[in-house]
Amino acid sequence: MVNSAARKLEKELIEVVEVPKDDINWSTVSLSDVLNKGKRLEASVFDVESKHIRDVLKNGKYPLVQLDGKDGLIEESFYPGRFKRIYCEKQDGIAFYLPSQMTDIYPEPTKWISKLTNVSIDDLKLKNNTLLLTRSGTIGNVTIVSKTLENKVFSDDVIRTSFKNEEDLGYVYAFLKSEYGSNILKTNSYGSVITHIEPEHFKEMLIPDAPYSLKKKIHDLIIQSYNNRDESNRLIDEATKILIDELELPSIEELKKEAFSYSKDINSFSTKLSNLNGRLEGNYHLPLVEVIEKHSSKKASLIKLNSEDIVEKIILAGVFKRNYVQKGHGYPFLGGKEITQLCPETDKYLSKITHKKRYDKELKVKENWILVTDRGTIGKTVLVPKQMDGMAVSQNVLKIVPKMYSGYLYCFLNSEYGQLLIKRQSYGSVVNMIDDICMGNIKIPMLSNKDKLNEIDNMVLESNKLKYIAYKKEQEAINIMNKEVLGL
Repeated sequence: MVNSAARKLEKELIEVVEVPKDDINWSTVSLSDVLNKGKRLEASVFDVESKHIRDVLKNGKYPLVQLDGKDGLIEESFYPGRFKRIYCEKQDGIAFYLPSQMTDIYPEPTKWISKLTNVSIDDLKLKNNTLLLTRSGTIGNVTIVSKTLENKVFSDDVIRTSFKNEEDLGYVYAFLKSEYGSNILKTNSYGSVITHIEPEHFKEMLIPDAPYSLKKKIHDLIIQSYNNRDESNRLIDEATKILIDELELPSIEELKKEAFSYSKDINSFSTKLSNLNGRLEGNYHLPLVEVIEKHSSKKASLIKLNSEDIVEKIILAGVFKRNYVQKGHGYPFLGGKEITQLCPETDKYLSKITHKKRYDKELKVKENWILVTDRGTIGKTVLVPKQMDGMAVSQNVLKIVPKMYSGYLYCFLNSEYGQLLIKRQSYGSVVNMIDDICMGNIKIPMLSNKDKLNEIDNMVLESNKLKYIAYKKEQEAINIMNKEVLGL
């Protein structure tokens, strides 16, 4: 039967399709290259662009040095062993950070692991002056451990790398943040559904061995960038503490005890018909919200966020079909994940021809506007820094345009009390969301003490300026890497 089918197929007219060669990236690979790459047969390992980059580096201004190995730059590179995580409530556990939060300017924990988890917590804590790399999923994200991340507990999906010489930390960081370094790193990955990279792959990476003075120059700029980020975060912490102290707000746990009675098996509460506001969800009428507002009103006047006195408008962009174009030909388009980064990186650019009207009306953001993610992970709050000014931000992010006190408004909304009030307004079943009307109904406590209100506002705005300075320092270091080391 098989032979007869084959004979029949031979008589059929088979159309030969000519595939345009211009649409295919191809190259030849020697057997020795395959063996040197650990007998890897994935096409991505021998990527044409990556091969070109390696050739450029080989013929570059400086000799190449192995990133890891006996004569390499790395002192140690590892990630902790895998372990089964036991998650628990905040008050009972240890703050646990995920790889996706690693590049945030100020990461906030969303999960807590129990002390009963069978793992050494000390092994999971990050050490200062360490280079971090995500090793699975979205691989190649890179950051440096400074005061903000020091001793934070991260998962085993993050590779920790230390160096023999101090100046190599910032130097290698800048190389991996460059287009060349990022490309080479990602071509060393493996896996089909979920890609991975291992510390052993660093032994295959060659990096230009620039003179000490040039390495030191790049390293110092990167460290200055991270020092500015740390100072920015410190100012946010200080402003938030002043705000809470002025409002005389007890801790969330104390407020919960006041709001709920834990003597019952089931916590229940009543609400007036006049307070329903058309909402029947239990979370909307939590007594905790009333308790927060009651305490806040002692030293402040409660004003709705949509009040014309403090906010010009709250923008909820409509859903639309996106027309993407190449970099340099469109508006950089950020999602809720990218807005928390110092240097928002995106490969999506909206057509200036197709989307100009929508961009001007509801997508463009300006410095010191407030952004709040409105679906999925609700409530991530960002004060737009100067480097994001003019970028397009997704319809999944609310844009708040303040008339005044943008720093103060951000400070309260970003606090744990403000976050509770934001999440209280959310609705939905499968995917929760919050719209501009619900966001506008949040009551903001405006301090009666105007001196303290202005102090908080100015402190947050100064913090935002430091983010821009940090951004400029990092960009300067990468530009030096590109021009003086890579010769781009």
